Formats: sequence, structure tokens, C-alpha cells
Amino acid sequence: MSELYNNIEPNVIDDEMVQKAIEEQCPEDIRKIVKREGINFKDVTELQLSFRNILQIDNLWQFENLTKLQLDNNIIEKIEALESLIHLVWLDLSFNNIEVIEGLDTLVKLQDLSLYNNRISKIEHMDTLQELQIFSIGKNNLTTLEDVIYLRRFKKLRTLNLTGNPLCDEEHYMLFVVAHLPDLVYLDFRLVSDTTVSVSAFPACEIRHQHLTEHWLCWYASNILAFRAGSLQKLGLQKHAAAFVEYLNGSFLFDTMYAEDTEAAKLASLPGVGDLQEAYPSWFVSVCENLFHYGLKEYEKREAEVSEFYESLHEALTANQQEGRKLILDFENQNKRRLDEIHNAGSYDTADSKRDEYRKDILQLSDALMALEMLIADQLEELIKEFKSNIAVIASTFIENVKGLYPFDTFSLTIFSTMTQCRDLENRHHQELLEISITTLEKSLKNELEEDLPADAQMLLGDKATLVNAVNASHGIRLQKIDKRESDILSNIHHW
Repeated sequence: MSELYNNIEPNVIDDEMVQKAIEEQCPEDIRKIVKREGINFKDVTELQLSFRNILQIDNLWQFENLTKLQLDNNIIEKIEALESLIHLVWLDLSFNNIEVIEGLDTLVKLQDLSLYNNRISKIEHMDTLQELQIFSIGKNNLTTLEDVIYLRRFKKLRTLNLTGNPLCDEEHYMLFVVAHLPDLVYLDFRLVSDTTVSVSAFPACEIRHQHLTEHWLCWYASNILAFRAGSLQKLGLQKHAAAFVEYLNGSFLFDTMYAEDTEAAKLASLPGVGDLQEAYPSWFVSVCENLFHYGLKEYEKREAEVSEFYESLHEALTANQQEGRKLILDFENQNKRRLDEIHNAGSYDTADSKRDEYRKDILQLSDALMALEMLIADQLEELIKEFKSNIAVIASTFIENVKGLYPFDTFSLTIFSTMTQCRDLENRHHQELLEISITTLEKSLKNELEEDLPADAQMLLGDKATLVNAVNASHGIRLQKIDKRESDILSNIHHW
């Protein structure tokens, strides 16, 4: 065991510790019941074991349904005994003494992993964590940019924190990370800007650095032509997808409506349908493009809100940590003299008196640090509450405009594109197509058609039921495409 713990009583996780932790995290009205009747560890989904001087992870096998585990601010040296927690989604091992990433192989559902402020020098042994979305490994001992390349295997990774590692001092650190992880949304608590992505996507030959490895240079050489040819398009599509309006800036949706519609081609040969079809695409595409531009504006609002939240979060945590460090530094400076006085005391009574003063100073420091902890907890709670509220307003506004729940005043018709308008256009088109088709049928029965129709169109004119069914089937296919696109947009914004 490390000599660092000479003044600390190390703990190992046992039943008594976890029982106490569960009781503490229960609401006051439930706590007494838990104490009296106990609790089945299999029913626990969240467990917080922070600040408990835990040296070794153990005895967690009973928590087989655990999804969230906090082991931060302990003295853990090794990641172990987690193999049974297969449902774990969120794991916090920050502020420990871990040197090697290991013991995570079975945590295949893990989405959020924090190893912040440990002693890790290499990113490794994480291959099975394919669901990983958020990874914090700041304030460790990572020295080489090549560690970032390992993270390319995590296709769902969107948030990464590396700040405080020696590799962050490299001249082209940010460009390197974004170039290798183009799907990142947040890096070191900041939104990855379009400018940064664009620059990293075009690694021009003038980018020089004496520490660039051969692997990096080869990677750039093999990808530069592809980047130059398609990176702008790729970046644009990524932004459109993030705004939930991809492929709405053109005729894509309209084209897909007809792609599987076998009846449409037959109906198109009926007299008058060609003129009807001529104006329909431009109207429909115009509505889609309005929704596309509106979606991009709402995306910018959401991103600005998220960015502001992370910046405020970072500022609050940084200020709190600085104040804590100042308190500790003042305590150390003050009590260095106190310890000298105790050591040089002329009598036992004098030394004992100085020790009492030292204990009081320690209690005062503890109270001050606890006050800081409570203050940052309140600040973060308020920050999160405000963030949730702001995001809820932005998201609900976007959803309502996609669904068309706002009244269609002049402003709404001009600015807000809705899927309801798409359905209205399709319904109107269907009605006119149906009228043309029935008129054509009536003329056909009277032998009044002025032109010969293709055989497949003539088959539709055999009787009214066949014709109406064909027109309605065509209409149904197109409505399904519109409904599916609306459902995708709403599902994506809810998921986000």
C-alpha cells in the first residue's frame, strides 16, 4: 500500500458502507423504512460512494442492475471487481490514484466514463465500450497525441475532456484531436466550432511540427485528397443532421414520395395530370426549404445554449476549485509555523495547547471546504435547472413548428415551415388528381378522349373503383413518407 495513506484510514467497500450510502441517498421519508426493513441490493440502480477513502473496489457483485456508480474522490489505485455490473451506463472514477485503464471489458453499455484527475499515462483496454458517448480523462499523465487515435474506434463519442494533460500543450493539439475525431461535438468543455472542424479537415502542407509522428503524417497524406473533395459536403451534412433537417434543402423528400409509388407513373399519363404535376414539386420543395432554414436557426440556438451551459459550468467549477486551493494553501502556510511551534515546545502543556489550536484550524478548514462544496452544489443545481428550462422551451418551440401547432399567421407561413403544410399540399394535390382521373374516366366511357393512352393507364380506366383505389393508394404512399419524416424529426429532437 502506498505511503501516501499514512495519515488516512483506507477503506474497502463492504455491506455496511453500501447500506449506509443507500440510506443517505434515499429521501427522508423513505430512509427510516430502509433502515428498518433493509433493501435488496438488486433493486438499486444508482450508488454514490464518493469521499469514503476507498482503496480497493470490492463487494459490488450484488448490484446487478446498477446503471450509475460514483466512486470519485477516493484513493482507488486499480479498476477491478466491476465485471458483474453489465448494465452500468454511467461510471465516475475521477479524483483517485488509478494508473492503468483496465477491468472495463464487460461494461458494454457504458455511455459516460470519467477518469478525470488520476495518474493514467495511456488510453487503452477500452475496446468493448462501443456505446461510449462521454469520456473525461483530463488531469492525467497523457503525453503523446497518438493516444487520441485510439479513440477513433468509439463511433458514438461526442464529448471528450483531455484538459490538464501534458499533450494539451502541443501546438496543434486541438486540430489533431478534431481531425481524428470529426464527430466530436464538445472538446474540453467547449463546443467544437465549424471553423475548427473546417481547418482540421484541410490539413494544408504548411502545418509543421517537430513532434508530428510518422503515423500522423501518413494519415494526413492518405486522407488529404478525400478531405479536399468531400469534407465541406460532409461537414454540411453533419450540421444538417444535427439540426434534424438533413436533405430538406431540396427535392429529396419529394423524390422519395414517388420512388415507391408504382401508380403515380400510370396516372401521370392521364390528360391534364402533367400540368398538375408541374407546379406541385416547386411548392412542396419550397415548404421543405423553409423548414430546413428554420431548423438551422433553431440548431444554432440549441448549440449556443449548450455551449453557454458548459462555459458557465467550467467557470463555476474553476472558481470553486481555485478558492478551495487558496484555503488549503493558507492553511498549510499558517500551520507550518504551528507544527514548528509544537515541535519546539518547551513543555508538554505548551505542545498540547498548540495541538488543540491545530485541531481547531483543521476543523475550520473542513467547515470552509464543506461550505464551498455546498455552494458549488447549489450553483450547479441552479445552473442545470436553468439549462433544462431553456432547452425545454427551445425544443418544444421547434417541435410545435414542425408539427404545425402554431396558428398560420403571415409570419408563421413565411418563417415557420411545417409538415402540416406538406400534408395540406399533398391532400390538395390528391383531390385535384382524383377529380382529373374521374373526369378522364367519364370521357373514356363516352369515347370522348382525344388521345390514346398507354395500356397500363387504360387498365386503370376499366371502372371507377379501380381508378379511385389507384389514386388513393398513390396518395397513401406519399402521406406515409411525410409522416415518417415528421416522426424522425420529432424522435431525434426528443432523443437529443
